[in-house]
Amino acid sequence: MAARLKITQTKSEISEKRNQRETLRSLGLKRIGDIVVKEDSPVNRGYVRTVAHLVKVEEID
Repeated sequence: MAARLKITQTKSEISEKRNQRETLRSLGLKRIGDIVVKEDSPVNRGYVRTVAHLVKVEEID
């Protein structure tokens, strides 16, 4: 079974660059405390790297 990523938004998107706000939206995160589970893929890893200072990431099975 493929690994998955549990992504939690920990900081606000206010005062962040537009591409970072759009990346949060594309991950499905709208507010602080939102949690999404995504497949562990290079695309999702790139999204997380873009907003690493705004989210917390955990690997789950």
